[in-house]
This record gives sequence, structure tokens and C-alpha cells, in this order.
Amino acid sequence: MDEQDSAVTIPVGDAHLPADLMVPAQPVGVVLFAHGSGSSRHSPRNVAVARALNGRGLGTVLVDLLTPAEDEVDARTAELRFDIGLLASRLAGIVDWLAVERPAGDVSIGLFGASTGAAAALVAASSRADRVGAVVSRGGRPDLAGVALAQVRTPTLLLVGGLDEEVITLNERALAELGEVGELRVIPGATHLFEEPGTLEQVADQAGAWFANHLNW
Repeated sequence: MDEQDSAVTIPVGDAHLPADLMVPAQPVGVVLFAHGSGSSRHSPRNVAVARALNGRGLGTVLVDLLTPAEDEVDARTAELRFDIGLLASRLAGIVDWLAVERPAGDVSIGLFGASTGAAAALVAASSRADRVGAVVSRGGRPDLAGVALAQVRTPTLLLVGGLDEEVITLNERALAELGEVGELRVIPGATHLFEEPGTLEQVADQAGAWFANHLNW
């Protein structure tokens, strides 16, 4: 398989979600991104991490979890970005699409979630344990996954900035619910958005190693 970079539309229920799909030659897995509050598939941080994962032989799917009409509503009300149930159901639908359509071939699927997207990723993982092989959260709010945390059976890496003290506390609480499948790592000197020099590269490196380890079977 040659390297493929394409724009696709993924049907999930009544929604048709635009996505950017990158499949390296001979992928060892594919990672679906769940962006955070008010962001989109064009998030420069997620795009940067996705490109780093591509360099490790991982396919990536950057997708808008809200339709354009929903996005307009959310821009005014900021309510849908916190609708974890809706976002998780969309992610689960995309996982099913990846498993059936196999645009990256017969490979295992990982989820990468940022901010509220991390909660949606964990809820989706709890309902698709047979299809999701690994989860990584970047500066995430896994606590918002609620009761689903205790149902997650997928290896989960929580990455938090060392200066993001409130989110560290929230991740520590979530880790207690995740139990042995979870691991928390703190990136020194990083704030919530990992804008400090070299910090996002550390996220990409640790996420890439986590996915390569758990998805390459």
C-alpha cells in the first residue's frame, strides 16, 4: 500500500462528518482523533501530533465530530462541545466505519483525545473494547467520562502538563477509576495547551510509542 492522504466523508447515523485520512505505506495501526472544546480537525496541535504518528507508520483520522449546522449552534451556545454522549456515539460510529470499511487495512484502532474529546474517547472505548486497542489523552478531561471510566478495558495513557495543576488533579481521580489499564504521565514545564517549546513534541513521542506498542499486533 502506497502512502495515501485523502479527504473523506464518514456517515454516522444521520450525520455526514468530514475527515482527513492519512494512511502510510504498510500501516501498523490507525489512530482516530477526538478534538477538544471548540476545536476542529484543523487543530494545529492535533495535526502536528498526527504527522508525528504518521512518521511511526500509524494511519490517522482527523474528523469534525459536529456537522456544520451543529457547529454553528455550538459557536453560539458552547453546549454541544460538552455533550460527551453525542461525541462518544459519533466516535463509536467512526470506529465501526474504520473496522468495516478498512481504509487503513486490517489494523487495530487507537483513539487520541484532547480536552473534552478525551472523555468522549474513553466512553467510546468502553463500548468498543473489541475494536479499540489503545487510548491516549492529551490535557484531557477523562473525569467527564463518568461511570464509563470503570468500564474501560483498553490500555489508556493520560498525558498532562506539569503546570496544569487542576487538570492533573482531575486526571489523578480518573486514573483511580481506570485502575490497572491506566497510566498517568506529566510533561514537565507544560501548560494546558502544550505551547511551550518541545512539550508538544514530547506528547507526540510518548503517544506514538504507546500506540505503536499496543496497536502493532
